[in-house]
Amino acid sequence: MRSRGILILVVLLAASLGYNLRPWLSHPGTEPRAVMPRGDLAQDEQTTISIFSHASPSVVFITTTEQLLDPWTRRVYKTRQGTGSGFIWDEDGDVVTNYHVIKGANSARIRLADGRAYEAVLVGASAEHDLAVLRINVPFNAPPPVPVGSSHDLKVGQKVFAIGNPFGLDYTLTTGIISALNRSINEDSRHEIHHLIQTDAAINPGNSGGPLLDSSGRLIGINTAIYSPSGAYAGIGFAIPVDTVNKLVPQLIAYGKTIQPWLGVDTDARVAEVILRQLAVEGVLILKVEPGSPAEQAGLHATRLNWDGSVIPGDIIQSVDDKPVHNMSELHEVIGGHRIGDRIRLGIWRAGKHTEVELQLAAPPQM
Repeated sequence: MRSRGILILVVLLAASLGYNLRPWLSHPGTEPRAVMPRGDLAQDEQTTISIFSHASPSVVFITTTEQLLDPWTRRVYKTRQGTGSGFIWDEDGDVVTNYHVIKGANSARIRLADGRAYEAVLVGASAEHDLAVLRINVPFNAPPPVPVGSSHDLKVGQKVFAIGNPFGLDYTLTTGIISALNRSINEDSRHEIHHLIQTDAAINPGNSGGPLLDSSGRLIGINTAIYSPSGAYAGIGFAIPVDTVNKLVPQLIAYGKTIQPWLGVDTDARVAEVILRQLAVEGVLILKVEPGSPAEQAGLHATRLNWDGSVIPGDIIQSVDDKPVHNMSELHEVIGGHRIGDRIRLGIWRAGKHTEVELQLAAPPQM
């Protein structure tokens, strides 16, 4: 104790005389450097932080399970099938995600940003559009819905923000730009999805179903697929545009499925091809008009046989609201872009003359 007291007195005396004791009291270079104060964040950084802080509470983490039967014990057990993303759509607890996120699953569990988790029920789904709606019951402090924007006015080059759970890493933010618009991809061997947004914002497995946002934090798309030889991010991702989502999700909530507007015409590609080739005309040849359909009410003509067995061609639809159509697939796509009750204008070829017919689309009779 005496030696320690003497050391303290020596140190105090040396300090009072102005001696630098640092080399004696510490090893040079082991002291932390002085921290330089940071200036204000750049405006684009502040925008990105604000978008994430406002939107991330509305993004959810989806885990799906599948029931399997053990062939030896005959016991049924649950196994984890996969994970994905989704987001709160409305105040009723509806959650929008991709159909392929829940495809083949027996149950789904949704975890919120604050850690609370709930069992979900399936409200509706459309494999054709790769959309599904789940519902959870959040008794208090429910996350707010993501603000809905528009996609018809998007521009290539504008900034976008994707939030999701890639590889199970929850609430990950990636940024990029819109790389292209109106892309089409084959989701599987049966379904082709049209009018997709292409982005270079990093989208990986697990991001599916998460929101794609614009610089105002509005929903402009649902991240749905990537193009990659390896299965991981390669700079090309795709999102379903919000205009499509905003048209179809209310149908899924109301009916459990999507309802295409009904025109009420039918054709046969092989028969129509022969007749159209003979007439040297392009379009959709109407072979049949459904009774009570909008097409019948508008006076469209079906193809019929003459008394001598010759064919009297029906109307040939060549455009819808001035947009050309060349086959039944294109006609369905254009009609599918409208809502039930919309009025459309058909450009048709009838008995060698071009004319126009207006009609109002209706719900199919099974509704």
